[in-house]
Amino acid sequence: MTETHLTDQQLAFAKALAHAYESKQPLLMDDWQGVVIDDDTAYAVQDKFAELKRLPTGGYKVSLTSKETQDMFDSDSPLYGQQVDAHFLPAPAQLSLAKQTMAPLLEVELGFRATEDLLPSDSLDDLMKKTTVCGTVEVPDSRFADWFPDLNKYNVMSDCAVGGFVVYGTERPTDEVFSNADELADVNVTLYHDDKKVLTGKSSEVLGNPLNSLAWLVKKLHEQGKSFAKGQLVSSGTFLLPPHLTTGTWSAKFDHDFGDVNLTVVD
Repeated sequence: MTETHLTDQQLAFAKALAHAYESKQPLLMDDWQGVVIDDDTAYAVQDKFAELKRLPTGGYKVSLTSKETQDMFDSDSPLYGQQVDAHFLPAPAQLSLAKQTMAPLLEVELGFRATEDLLPSDSLDDLMKKTTVCGTVEVPDSRFADWFPDLNKYNVMSDCAVGGFVVYGTERPTDEVFSNADELADVNVTLYHDDKKVLTGKSSEVLGNPLNSLAWLVKKLHEQGKSFAKGQLVSSGTFLLPPHLTTGTWSAKFDHDFGDVNLTVVD
C-alpha cells in the first residue's frame, strides 16, 4: 500500500471537519469543492479526521450499497466510514437533534460484530461463523450543511462516510440465525415513526446480500493495511432510501426474530 500524503489544503480540510464535529457548526460545500478528487486521498483525509477526534474506532459503516444510492453520488462501488465507539448505542436509545446531530437521516440495516479477527480470505460461510448479527438503525450525519443528496462522493468519504450514530439491537451468532448465507438476502423490515408505517425494505438491497457488504469491507480494509478486528461492529448498508430524522419514536421491526430496534428523538 502506497501512503497518500495530504497537501496543506487537504490537511486543513481534515481539521475543518474535526472542528465542525466538535462545534456543530456546519461547513459549506462550495468552500471545499475540488479539494479531494480521488478515493485514496479521500480515505487519507478520513484517517486524519478520525485521528483528530481522539476517540477509539469501534467499527464501521458501509454506504452506497445499492445502485440507486451509487447513482446518486456518481459512484460504482460502496465506501466505508470509521465510527467512534461511543456512537454505537444499544437499543432502545435516545438522541437529541440539537445537541447530538447536525443534519441527520435514518437508515435501517443489519449489523455484524466480529467474534474473531476477520480476514480477506474469509468466505461468506466463514464470516457467518465469525460474527454476531443484529438489526440496526443508523443515523447518517454530515459536517456539511444541506448535504443530502448533493455532497460529492469524495467529501462524503472524507467525512467518515457521513457517520453519525448506530443504534443496534440484540446480537446473536449469525450461523445460528441463518442456516446458509443465501438466507441473509431475505430479511425484511418495516420502519415506523410514532406508530405510523413509513417505509419497508429488504436486505437484498445491500449488494444483493449484506454479507457481500461485510466481505467487501474486510477486503478494502486489508488493501489499506487495516483490519476488521475482533469486537468491532459494522452497520452494513441500508435496506431503504433514508428519510430525514425528526423528533418522535422511530421503530424498525425486523423479521427472523430480530425484534424491534427503537430510537427516541428529542429536540
